[in-house]
Amino acid sequence: MSTATVTVLILAIAAIAFAAIMIYQRKKTRKLRVKFGPEYDRLVQQEGSARRGEAVLESRQKRVEKFDIKPLTREDADRFAAEWRAAQERFVDDPRRAVADADRLINEALRLRGYPVGDFEQQAADLSVEHARVVEDYRSAHKVAMEDAQGQATTEDLRLAMQHYRNLFEHVLGTHVVQYEEVRR
Repeated sequence: MSTATVTVLILAIAAIAFAAIMIYQRKKTRKLRVKFGPEYDRLVQQEGSARRGEAVLESRQKRVEKFDIKPLTREDADRFAAEWRAAQERFVDDPRRAVADADRLINEALRLRGYPVGDFEQQAADLSVEHARVVEDYRSAHKVAMEDAQGQATTEDLRLAMQHYRNLFEHVLGTHVVQYEEVRR
């Protein structure tokens, strides 16, 4: 074989390898984008590049795989649903307490499911692996709860926080919780 033939073969193999790597990367990106939805975009923007954002998402997945995440028992789900309805009913008379109760309930439900609780950002990151579509609800609601603790949240902010918590709560419980308007009928 001549040097020119060897060079052409090496270039062809390199081009095929490069194409295979690009196809693999696109599939991986597509898979992460579908799984994480808006969380993918938020993280890519936060990290400044798709490669770094994807690395963070992959490390989250590996971390959460080590957890013993389990569904709530029927009894626990029913208890949480009842406590949630009580928090919603309380909103009319005491919106601040209702939001604080919602925050407490979601944390308790996550803990019972097997998620580590403590640092909010780590908890939201862990939650994004299985509940990526609602993790932004969690961030928004928690932000309002923290603002309210400092006396900086309006009643409208608190109402929106309750909506965010309800959406998250339904995903964590895996069931529909009755909205306050439904309870009053």
